[in-house]
Amino acid sequence: MPNKIRLTLISLLAVTALILAACGGATETAAPAADSGKVKVFGAYATPLEEPWDNVIHKALLAAQEKGDIDYTWADNIGYSGDMERVLREEATKNSPNAIFGDAFGNRDAVAKVAAEFPSIAFVFGSDGGPQDPNLAVFDNWIHEPAYLCGLIAGRMTQNNTIGVVAAMPIPEVNRLINAFTQGVKEVNPDAQVLVSFINSFFDPAKAKEAALAQIDAGADILYAERAGVIEAAAENGIYAFGNLEDQNSIAPDAVLTGPVWHMEPTVAYVVNQVKAGAFTAQDLKDFSLMIKGGASLAPYYGNESKIPQDVRDLVKQKEADIKSGKFRVDINEAAPPSN
Repeated sequence: MPNKIRLTLISLLAVTALILAACGGATETAAPAADSGKVKVFGAYATPLEEPWDNVIHKALLAAQEKGDIDYTWADNIGYSGDMERVLREEATKNSPNAIFGDAFGNRDAVAKVAAEFPSIAFVFGSDGGPQDPNLAVFDNWIHEPAYLCGLIAGRMTQNNTIGVVAAMPIPEVNRLINAFTQGVKEVNPDAQVLVSFINSFFDPAKAKEAALAQIDAGADILYAERAGVIEAAAENGIYAFGNLEDQNSIAPDAVLTGPVWHMEPTVAYVVNQVKAGAFTAQDLKDFSLMIKGGASLAPYYGNESKIPQDVRDLVKQKEADIKSGKFRVDINEAAPPSN
């Protein structure tokens, strides 16, 4: 073969190799680049964000935004009169988020309807209903385990053998917290009476406080504040209280001993990773809110640790370890408890 032709072929092969290498390099970087963008998330909340339930979700999404994992916008105080359906449809149509988180209690039909219209968006909602294929996943605050631990403390520390619980309404997610708390009380103090009052609202601090004051008048000397407003009543009357959903010690540092805390961060992280991978599916995300998954905990005692007898703290610590190791399971009882 003439040298000129040989050199030409070598040159062509070299150029071809460079082109293939360049294409190969582009292919290697393109796949991760598609997943490297932030997930666009919208939060849709029925109540004002002063209400702890929705605020737990909101704070977890804010934390994800601060980490650079998501871009996050939200609307709160949407209500229950059909406005949720309008807000969701407008957001899905105008802004095309990758995922929408929110609270479907009282708005389940509206959420399910809009989710069905926008199957490419991941809908992730707190709900007492199940998931809906292909794109509506559900979660709930499964904090019955730390609620049980609070019951152990209350049962040992009550002086009057009368303990109060003020809660939203007798729905499964509320019932299981009250029943788990009562289980703890009765386990250490079978003679204790647990008074239960429902305010029939998710957010009415004035009504919750009024119910708490009535329980104090009936002899309750320690309160479980399942709803906002109860801690203030306890503090004003010099008795102890347990917070709920969030670490609420700052509301009344001398009165709040501890409380069940819900952590939505594990749920948010799981969903964001699924969405980024294009693998989101409709499922029940319950497990991510359990203590063993880091989705629930007992709030710190802060300066009130010395007010709780050492043997009580030791018992709570042991039971907490048993729950996390799987040696002990708190009953899930969603039946409506007796109310006063």
